[in-house]
Amino acid sequence: MKQIRIAQIGTSTYSHGNEIFTTLKENPDLFEIVGYALPEGERERFPWQMQAFAGYREMTVEEILSDPSIEAVTIETEEIYLTKYARMAAASGKHIHMEKPGGTCLSDFEELISLVKQAGTVFHVGYMYRYNPAIRDILCRVKAGEIGDVISVEAHMSGWRNEQQTAFLSAFPGGMMFFLGCHLIDLVLQLQGMPKKIFPFNKASGVYDLPSKDFSMALLEYEHGVSFVKTTQAERGGFLRRQLVVTGTKGRFEVRPLEINVSYPMQRTEYTVCKSEDWNAEAEKISPAPYHRYRDMIRAFAAMVNGEQENPYTYDYELALYKTLLRCCE
Repeated sequence: MKQIRIAQIGTSTYSHGNEIFTTLKENPDLFEIVGYALPEGERERFPWQMQAFAGYREMTVEEILSDPSIEAVTIETEEIYLTKYARMAAASGKHIHMEKPGGTCLSDFEELISLVKQAGTVFHVGYMYRYNPAIRDILCRVKAGEIGDVISVEAHMSGWRNEQQTAFLSAFPGGMMFFLGCHLIDLVLQLQGMPKKIFPFNKASGVYDLPSKDFSMALLEYEHGVSFVKTTQAERGGFLRRQLVVTGTKGRFEVRPLEINVSYPMQRTEYTVCKSEDWNAEAEKISPAPYHRYRDMIRAFAAMVNGEQENPYTYDYELALYKTLLRCCE
């Protein structure tokens, strides 16, 4: 695989910018890192995040985008700025890996999709569960009809955050639904397609007496059943209760928790499958090997840039996912 000249634009304090840059560094056979840029005052606002970039050239965004030798960029700013810098990169003809889910403006995201379509460049979004081996196995088995027709997906992604982190959610429509619920909506759409109706419920829990919507839920109605996504950061021990349950007419898959930390970023995900009609049927437990949370994601991006792999998540799918997310955010 050809080495790709790449640069990173941005990092943040609550998402995966540093982990992505570190993963680029760990794959020198795939990437030649030209440098990085820290827009929006990130160096001053997140000084504790700077160690990951030590030894690499700091550039301006303009230097990165005007350099024709730089083929690809990773866009890792805070969520509210993602679409802004991805649009700039798309207009410069760069291949893009962007943190999920994009900025908060639909028309800007629509323009971004239009730009990458016109350029025919790779647009790869950092939904980490797309590369979780257990989730991928379940998706394949469901699509192969192993548990019949899907009638319900139940997806949880919760945790506990402090007051400062809860206040951060006020920047997003729907709060937690936008910030983390996007992962869950992506899974539901892959399993069931577009819903007929959406019923959003996004509330402030009142844990810190803040208006931030830190307790979010949405019901997605389908022809044969109802699915839901739920995400909150007001749940102590919520990380280990993150789960996915896929119920079909012939069986059920269950993942709980979605991830078990082995030695970050190494994770393990176990799941069960039950196909018996017995009332007290026991499920079969499946335990895939531990995996690196970001390595397969970044290696897949490299393969797409080099034309060795087609992105299974099309431009139109990413736009449909984003629109569905905004509906779930009210």
